[in-house]
Amino acid sequence: MAEDSQSSDDEQTLDPKLLKFRKSWDCAREVPIIQNEQKPRKFLYFIHLLVTCLTGVLMFGLAFLSKVIFVNIFVSLGAAVLALVTMPHFDILTNVMILNSIGILSAVLQVIANVNSRGRKRFSIVSLVAVILLLAGWWENYAGLFNIPFFKKATEDVQRATNIVGIISSVIRIAVTAVVLGAYVKLSGQEWNCILTVSWKDKVTVLSLFAIQTISSALCRWVAVAACKMHAVRRSFVYPMWFVSPTVLAAFVLFIWIPYSSDVNVAPLLNNSFPLYCQLVRTVYNVSEVLTPFLQSIDTFDLIQTDVTNSLCARPMFYEGDALGQGLLGSSVICWWLGLVLCTVYISFLKMKRIQRTQELFVQSLYEAAFIDQSMLLNTRFDIPKLKHQKEKEMMTIYMCATMWHENLDEMMKMLISMFRMDQFRPKRNDFKDVSFESHIYFDDAFQDGEDEEVGEDGKTVKKRFVNEYAETLVEVIREVYMIFNEEDKSTFKEPIKIANQKIIPTPYGGRLQYTLPHGNTLIVHFKDKVKIRHKKRWSQIMYLYYLLGWKLHRRFYQDYENGIEKMTVEELLKKAKKNTYILALDGDTDFQPSAVMLLVDRLRMYPEVGAACGRIHPTGTGPMVWYQKFEYAVGHWVQKTAEHVFGCVLCSPGCFSLFRATALMDDNIMKKYTTVATEAGHYVQYDQGEDRWLCTLMLQQGWRVEYNAASDSYTNAPQEFKEFYNQRRRWGPSTMANTLDLLGSGDVTVRMNKSISTPFMLYQTLVMAASILGPATVCLMIAGSFSFVFGVSPNWSLVLAIVPPVIYLILCYLLKSDTQITIAAIMSILYAFLMTASILSIVGGMVVEGTFVTPSGIFFIGIASMYMITALLHPNEFGLIIYGLLYVLCIPSAYLLLAIYSMVNMNNVSWGTRETAAPKPANAAGTQTQIQKKIKEHKRSCKCCSWSLECRVSNDDEVTVVLPEKPEEPEEMTRRAPKDWIEQLKGKSGDLELDTKYLDEDEVQFWESLKERYLKPRTESRSEKKRIEADLKDLRNKATFVYFICNAIWLVATFFLQEIGSAVSIQIPKLYPNGTLNVDERIFIDPIGLMFVIGFALLLVIQFLAMVWHRLQTLIHFIAYQGTESAVVKKKMNMTKAKSYESLYDEKV
Repeated sequence: MAEDSQSSDDEQTLDPKLLKFRKSWDCAREVPIIQNEQKPRKFLYFIHLLVTCLTGVLMFGLAFLSKVIFVNIFVSLGAAVLALVTMPHFDILTNVMILNSIGILSAVLQVIANVNSRGRKRFSIVSLVAVILLLAGWWENYAGLFNIPFFKKATEDVQRATNIVGIISSVIRIAVTAVVLGAYVKLSGQEWNCILTVSWKDKVTVLSLFAIQTISSALCRWVAVAACKMHAVRRSFVYPMWFVSPTVLAAFVLFIWIPYSSDVNVAPLLNNSFPLYCQLVRTVYNVSEVLTPFLQSIDTFDLIQTDVTNSLCARPMFYEGDALGQGLLGSSVICWWLGLVLCTVYISFLKMKRIQRTQELFVQSLYEAAFIDQSMLLNTRFDIPKLKHQKEKEMMTIYMCATMWHENLDEMMKMLISMFRMDQFRPKRNDFKDVSFESHIYFDDAFQDGEDEEVGEDGKTVKKRFVNEYAETLVEVIREVYMIFNEEDKSTFKEPIKIANQKIIPTPYGGRLQYTLPHGNTLIVHFKDKVKIRHKKRWSQIMYLYYLLGWKLHRRFYQDYENGIEKMTVEELLKKAKKNTYILALDGDTDFQPSAVMLLVDRLRMYPEVGAACGRIHPTGTGPMVWYQKFEYAVGHWVQKTAEHVFGCVLCSPGCFSLFRATALMDDNIMKKYTTVATEAGHYVQYDQGEDRWLCTLMLQQGWRVEYNAASDSYTNAPQEFKEFYNQRRRWGPSTMANTLDLLGSGDVTVRMNKSISTPFMLYQTLVMAASILGPATVCLMIAGSFSFVFGVSPNWSLVLAIVPPVIYLILCYLLKSDTQITIAAIMSILYAFLMTASILSIVGGMVVEGTFVTPSGIFFIGIASMYMITALLHPNEFGLIIYGLLYVLCIPSAYLLLAIYSMVNMNNVSWGTRETAAPKPANAAGTQTQIQKKIKEHKRSCKCCSWSLECRVSNDDEVTVVLPEKPEEPEEMTRRAPKDWIEQLKGKSGDLELDTKYLDEDEVQFWESLKERYLKPRTESRSEKKRIEADLKDLRNKATFVYFICNAIWLVATFFLQEIGSAVSIQIPKLYPNGTLNVDERIFIDPIGLMFVIGFALLLVIQFLAMVWHRLQTLIHFIAYQGTESAVVKKKMNMTKAKSYESLYDEKV
């Protein structure tokens, strides 16, 4: 808040011209969320609703009847009369003809609409009458084709209230169907008793057919939607729907013909005459004395076959042998079917996007189960193109922004190859015109002091600044990757390709390299000098957010407004530009393919409420720590992220590979609030330790949705050492907890602003948070169970023995240094792995001793194992990761007990923890080399068990300055001249990829100076300020640790006392054996708290499993859609390349 007040004071004293310049790029705002008092407002709203109830119901009823219900009543009436009254009295051929004739009105309306769109106004009266008389259920599909305000307004109203319309329509259809059925029973002279008093066999038959028809219709509708989303409209939707009626007809014909053929062979008196066979069937069917015992004696299949045969044989044309009538009926069926095909043939040529929204595919969310094929075909939207209004394809711009620090050569190589792949995937000049890419690398702390001195800007003598060895390595890697992608001809017999010179530019924040990639896209490397600009990852992100979205995007339209363009026009153009601009956040070691990016783009393009989307992150590396993380990442993505995606929103979109929408980032309280400087202890934990999670929290609180796409794969390096892993999770754990508590604390506001987040989802997150907090206590109970079973110790003493080691480690963490804590944790992790093995065996042994697995622990153990196995099977490409599941289980005490203790106790340590190694200094000009070497103090603990050598190593990096002896002087031509500045230094490293020195224009220099002054000025904290922050962080650590571990202590103490009290408060259930036998004499005792925890945890797993299954289906649809459309794009690209080669060959000949 102090900095905000300082900023407002600066604005008041700032020169108006500079203030106007700042407004051109500083477009984001931070505004308070004004929340009114809730209870009085809701109470007054309830009173108001109660008083105006009669008037509101009357007005709503009249308006709704005039636009929706009137149509639905008549549609329901038609469907009910057709299905319940008329169709049972017709044969199968007539029924197929009736169903196919549904499309005749659609065909007539399409012809009228096409004529009208081509300017033939003389048919407008006919079109108007046709639409007014339209009582079909798909009236919305045709209302938009005619310029009639009433129907257009009605369609818009229905679309805005599609959910409530669907609910009310369903109720109306049920009511109308019931009324039709009741009226038909009375009008036909039947009694309800005769209908209700049917045999059990008839009930089973009718209910079975009803269930089959209901389930198959619902699945058919879902599969049809999936087929359209997958871009398989013709082969998976239209063609099957076209041929379903002929196939049903053929099946019924065979259903009748096969028994007829067998009866003819048995009774030759029929003389192969179908009319005689029909007469015999009618005689048997109509004799009531024979019919009842006959129907009771045959099975269900024969009963259905007899009823179908009688319905056909009852027609005079069949039992009289009227060949002409049969031919006319068959011709009518074919003609009506061809009519349905012709009036729905437009669906085969519809242009759909990948994963098109269902409401954009179909007019209504409802379907007619009685004639599902006609319903789905005629319910599909169609868009007759107008002659003058063609929708233009919008171009997207994606800025790929990677942050780097101390990556090694291999990590840099992976990330740069991925960027060059994107340049190859969509060249700057291409015929698709769908997306353009621009790559940026923001290199933190790239400069260091040299040996020579120079006069600084303030007139003081300062050390010359050179780039460090990591920056030099990056330039060398860019040169190598550039040469690889620039060589289209791999042959050695070729002419050298002339490469255009690249640019090296000094900037107010350090320096910049600008490359034009082989296929025309741009790569810009920003080298940051921490003396000139604020360093660390979050500030690098703020740097590119304001540069790309503020300076390059917003300023352009601000200048247009200053040049006199109308405000409404500028705002509309700016809105469109922000809509089509995305930022792909990357880490310096991320490896990805173009398909992964495009799959994320699909989510943001199709769903405007999505502000960010992330993909499946795969950790890479070798060693046990990486193996553990492979399964941990798999479980996190398989069940946790999918559950968040399905039931609400993903809480964290990782900064290593996530796509963000510019509109969302530039929204209120997001980009602006993201620049908040940490001044309190909680800020350091929430803002700086997990910046990607905090950014997502801001987006969720502002109403944006964050999604997860499992088909978008990316790969990033994972910590391979125990120390690095613990330090990474020491940052992640408290940051995750702080952001989740922040989101839950603002739950009421978030639920109101974000339509994807509901109160049940908040409850789900509360349960997840509770389960994670009680993780240490749960591990202690598992270990206590193994002590009790293996060593025969009483349950309470086992619990005490399980609690003692964590308590000792907790005390040691307060007393010892961080490195020593990690060393102790590494040793204890190995010991706990053995105890975890005993815990698993004790669970299995308990089931063997009890003689049944139908116990809470047995069901829980088998359920988890089965769930993970099924989940792995549903991820066939990742099924091999299940092997690492055993290591994951053995490491549960280390990850959920020791790591939790270490993270909470070291919450006051806000250092990054990974890659914190100093860069070697360059050689000075005099020739005396001063190098910074690493002296590795290794703490090793080794043990050998069962021929496996287990070694835990924790390294301490100490800087040791070693002054090497001077080398003998070399000849002058052999001596390499030291570079005079960093520009010459990088030019020497760039080699064949020559760099030309350029300079920024004055406006951009002013922007960077203004941005630095506003947000990115390096911070210098006084000694007293540092001490205050350290004290506040320790105080926050102590409070958080007390609350965290007191919750676990209460859980353990409650369990202790319940075990001490014994069976008096235990829940007793009879023992159930696997074969279903119930033994009431033997009882299983369960403490209530343990049962509650097991039920809660099992409920979470079931919810996550169901979400995973649904998400897998959606991912499969999206992946197939992408593969199909992208293969068409590649094919088109190859054809274009061939055409151009033929044209060039023809030009050469000419």
